[in-house]
Amino acid sequence: MIEIRDFESLGHADHGWLDARHHFSFGQYHDAARMGWGALRVWNDDRIAPKTGFPPHGHRNMEIVTFVRKGAITHRDHMNNEGRTKAGDVQVMSAGKGVRHEEWNLEDEETTLFQIWIETNRPGIAPRWEQAAFPEGTREGKLARLASGKPDAPAGALWIAADAEILGATLAAGNAVTHETGKERYLYLVPSKGSVTVNGVHVPERAGAAIRDVEKLVIEATEDAEIVLVDIPPATN
Repeated sequence: MIEIRDFESLGHADHGWLDARHHFSFGQYHDAARMGWGALRVWNDDRIAPKTGFPPHGHRNMEIVTFVRKGAITHRDHMNNEGRTKAGDVQVMSAGKGVRHEEWNLEDEETTLFQIWIETNRPGIAPRWEQAAFPEGTREGKLARLASGKPDAPAGALWIAADAEILGATLAAGNAVTHETGKERYLYLVPSKGSVTVNGVHVPERAGAAIRDVEKLVIEATEDAEIVLVDIPPATN
């Protein structure tokens, strides 16, 4: 099963400083048919105006992964972590037993990013935050594991407290990559740039492809493209 969620069908909230699209129910946007996908609970496509951001707020028992598409985001939290994550790079926050943080676009340009929330399989752990650079060359023509809770995760992949993986690739038009997984797994794919086909099904830029009961994906770029793919288990509750 491959279900396409067109960009125009996503939830939309324009706060002026923040223009957000929601792949799943979030905030004031509620769609009973889009409450999550397996253990994936949130996929927000955010545009953040320069010199603005999210003031201090809290989270608990969620793995929050941020993939920056353009510009940069600056993170601060109650554990005295602070860091700037720029375009193409990734940050991970395990909210665990509780974290309070803030995120700001301190740049002179708009920042765009995907923020992805995944249910943890280790509730109540100590909260943590880290980031890593993923230059386009490390993702060119192949699926690179950006974050993973798998025991065989490669060096360089950010750790998450979940039975899940976040993968990314940049593909020249006509090039393809494959991803094999268990049939019981749930997958969600979004092209952050360009468009692709997944097992022959067209996925436009910034649309979502909700996939299950598929053991092998063949992802082919119909134009120069960048993709983010999440491989997650069924919902835990």
